[in-house]
Amino acid sequence: MEANLTPVPTKSRPYRRAGTAWLLSAGMVAILVMLPVLALVYQAMQGSAGLWSHLLTNVLPAALTDTVILLCGVGLLAAILGTTTAWLVTAYDFPGRGILEWALLLPLAVPTYIIAYAYLDILHPIGSLQGTIRWLLGYTNPREFRLPDIRSITGCIILLGFVLYPYVYIPTRAMFLTQTANLIEASRTLGVSRRSVFWHVALPLARPAIAVGISLALMEALNDIGASEFLGVRTLTVSIYTTWVTRSDLPGAAQIALSLLCVVVALIALERWARREQRYSISAQRSRYFEPHKVTAIKGLLLFGLGSLPVLIGFVAPASYLVTHAWKRFRFAGLSSRFLDDAANTIVFAATATVIVVILGLVVAYAVRLRPGPSATWFYRLSTMGYAAPGTVIAIGVLVVVGSLDRFIDKTTIAWFGISAGLVFMGSGAALIYAYVARFLAISAGGTEAGLARIPQSFDHAARTLGQTTEGTFRYVHLPLSKAALTAAGLLVFVDCVKELPATLLLRPLNFETFATQLYGEAARGTYEEAAIAALAIVVIGILPVVLLSKVGRPKG
Repeated sequence: MEANLTPVPTKSRPYRRAGTAWLLSAGMVAILVMLPVLALVYQAMQGSAGLWSHLLTNVLPAALTDTVILLCGVGLLAAILGTTTAWLVTAYDFPGRGILEWALLLPLAVPTYIIAYAYLDILHPIGSLQGTIRWLLGYTNPREFRLPDIRSITGCIILLGFVLYPYVYIPTRAMFLTQTANLIEASRTLGVSRRSVFWHVALPLARPAIAVGISLALMEALNDIGASEFLGVRTLTVSIYTTWVTRSDLPGAAQIALSLLCVVVALIALERWARREQRYSISAQRSRYFEPHKVTAIKGLLLFGLGSLPVLIGFVAPASYLVTHAWKRFRFAGLSSRFLDDAANTIVFAATATVIVVILGLVVAYAVRLRPGPSATWFYRLSTMGYAAPGTVIAIGVLVVVGSLDRFIDKTTIAWFGISAGLVFMGSGAALIYAYVARFLAISAGGTEAGLARIPQSFDHAARTLGQTTEGTFRYVHLPLSKAALTAAGLLVFVDCVKELPATLLLRPLNFETFATQLYGEAARGTYEEAAIAALAIVVIGILPVVLLSKVGRPKG
């Protein structure tokens, strides 16, 4: 009897060996992502003590002050807009509510640099808007009346807040939707008004979601370079770009990037502190989703108008401007060959990076599935750290790594063959794809891990019982069941690669333009109409994940 009880270990060894291979692969991916960060620290240490003192005296105080003011303003405005709009479409039932639920997501399709680009022209002192206002008020000269200049830190805060509030709206609305009607009804029974229900019941329970949304909005604000530079705000991100591009000072740029990385770490720590010891759960028995309150037609019209305001400012106005000027440009000159070249560059590089990111994200997530434990968890965390760092930080780190590799290859080919290899990786655009991979791997790994988590472990056991190897289980069970998650992750990565400006500006090869860099160049020259078609193309591509998100979060049944 004792001899018949040990058939399993012979079959479990291949699974364990395969799991080890996936784990080692995940470790290599983690090293790939962390290498730019480590190189950044190394490069920052190469700067002289005098350089540090110069930065601490002349650069960092002003840049850090503008960055902190910008983050505080954007965080506050995004929190107010995101939370109030989430409560509006959750707590009240009025005509147009269904449209408003997904329309409030539309500003996500507009990158921060595009909204600045659009409003700089819309609100120009001699533009049509201010001209119309002066005509209505009886003024004839811009010197007699003009709106406050949008080129200020206040203007930057307002524009970024109206674009980034959906990061707060999405998780907060999801939290409001999952709050059971039992809690609301209990508070109403105790005589609490609807306004007090929001302040004393719904809002405290939604604080973790609000904190997460604010942190995401602040990360995007930190990553911004175009809007801040166009609007005259010298943030740490802008300082990194000007230090490297204008002064060709790589150690100085690395030191500023390291300072920005410290700000990112502080933001993450602050977000974790804000959510400390906060838990929320609902009873699985006798719980009902929160039902919206039906309001009168007049009040419903007022609520719809109030909820539409962020959509009008954050999407409708800039999108209408882009459509109008893109059509004018198309009628005047058609599609230029440069536009087609930029489109090809944008699509090819974004698609290439997306394929690599999805594959590597699958490796990291599947290692956690096969070998759950501290090693796989740490590899997963390290692999996803790039998304928290702004594009300029990742770009400077990649520049150090790839530049060193290019120099090594060049010296080797000269020594062996007497021929200079040149900039193999920088010149081919491989450095740019590397930056995309390091920055957006978290999207793929997170989405894939969520998809795999929905597959019961019993499926793995059943496949093993039927004699399938780890590769067979992955190919015939996990991969087909994860296609939706992989597709969604790939779509989000592709759109983010198309919209990414800081890393593309720093790492693009010579004479290489994408939609984002072409728009940046034209806006910097003040020729807004020249880039209207490219800007509109970015917005249209950005709508794709909005459509995906609009189908998520609504209660079924």
